[in-house]
Amino acid sequence: MTVKPLRVELSPKQQAGLGRRLRTRDLAAAERMRLECVRLSAQGRTAPEVAMIVDKHVATVRTALRRFLDGGFDALADAPRPGRTPRWKREDLDALEETLDVSAAEGRTWTLPALAEWLRRERGVDLDSSWLSVLLHRDGFRWKRTRDSLRHKADPALQAAARARLEGLRLYG
Repeated sequence: MTVKPLRVELSPKQQAGLGRRLRTRDLAAAERMRLECVRLSAQGRTAPEVAMIVDKHVATVRTALRRFLDGGFDALADAPRPGRTPRWKREDLDALEETLDVSAAEGRTWTLPALAEWLRRERGVDLDSSWLSVLLHRDGFRWKRTRDSLRHKADPALQAAARARLEGLRLYG
């Protein structure tokens, strides 16, 4: 039995839409794989070639291509998952990222509990700081522990005066 080769041809508008979808940060892995199958097929590659590139079975690639041919980009999305909907939206994390960028330029540092409180107060989003840590790591945020020191806020003149007083109190030579 021979299988009819699946050919995907994209209009310029569809190519732009495909590129935009592939650049999305919060794209599910399976949906990204299906979009890559469409992109590679539109470049003229056969289903077996695409399967080798994306490291999936040929039947998986053909299913993805059929889904696209039958329903367009919307058919490539994952089915909704069961369970509670997230408490946060992408806009909430974008607002938090913007706040962090502004704060970094001003030299202000944040703790995760303080960020969770900011989200609760400003956006009405109740997230635990440990889950907020996971979400920020997913978005590529990295941080290191700050030092518990107030040395940078100390007045040098007061420090010199205190040192001089301490020198006068020494019991040895």
